[in-house]
Amino acid sequence: MLVAAELASGTFYLLMLAVGAVAGALAAHLGASLTGQALTAAFLGGAAVVGWHLKRSRRPAPAPAASNPDVNLDIGRPVQVEAWTADGLARVQYRGAAWQARFIGSAPARSGLHVIRAVEGSCLLLDR
Repeated sequence: MLVAAELASGTFYLLMLAVGAVAGALAAHLGASLTGQALTAAFLGGAAVVGWHLKRSRRPAPAPAASNPDVNLDIGRPVQVEAWTADGLARVQYRGAAWQARFIGSAPARSGLHVIRAVEGSCLLLDR
């Protein structure tokens, strides 16, 4: 039942509790008392949950979807900018359509080849 609930929730923590339940079942098969079975299941299931939580907390957080190249395939693509306005905006042609672009780099905005660093709605955020 824990594995079925895990498939519905997708959190992976219930799967760790299912590992503990399997350990309790193996303890029963080896002739452990009811208390021994419960302690085995609780200890191994709890240890697996804590271990999984520690492993996930050490992993760096993923980039926001607007600037994550795994989510948005436009990130990292080149685009040609003909001219910038005084407020740091430009109109660029990208994928056959006109897009608004905003410069987010630290250097002064100049015309030329830029790279898409993020997408906010229909605005491309560009850097050199």
